[in-house]
Amino acid sequence: MFAEAETWVAVAFVLFVALLIYLKAPSMLIAMLDERSARIAKELAEARKLREEARALLAEYQGKRAEAEKTASSIIDQAKKEAEAYAIEMRQKLAETIERRTKQAEQKIAQAEAQAVKDVRATITDLAVAAAAELLGTAAKGAPGETLIDQSIKAVKSRLH
Repeated sequence: MFAEAETWVAVAFVLFVALLIYLKAPSMLIAMLDERSARIAKELAEARKLREEARALLAEYQGKRAEAEKTASSIIDQAKKEAEAYAIEMRQKLAETIERRTKQAEQKIAQAEAQAVKDVRATITDLAVAAAAELLGTAAKGAPGETLIDQSIKAVKSRLH
């Protein structure tokens, strides 16, 4: 019975298992496995926690991005409104400026026309006075004629000017 090798292997195996049980190897092995499983569970819990934090952070940043887009959109809309209002205001100011300059040009033209009429009247008056003076000068000669001519010239000048 003890001459066969298989028997010795079986006896050695039983002694080895008994030694392991005596040295409490299974409990150490179980303790190591429990410790490892606890460490893995802890890492998994931490990973879940980090994942939840990442999701919360992502949601927060998505909310901030949406808010920023909304703010940017409102800023753009406000800028467009202001630009349109400014364009309308500039058109009105341009129209007012053109109208004012047109009125100024019309006033200058009216003043030039009035001045031209005044100059023509003055020239005609001067020519009429000169012609009357020459006609009266030739018609009335002598001292009484000269007095009469001078008085007539003064009277005509005062009435025409």
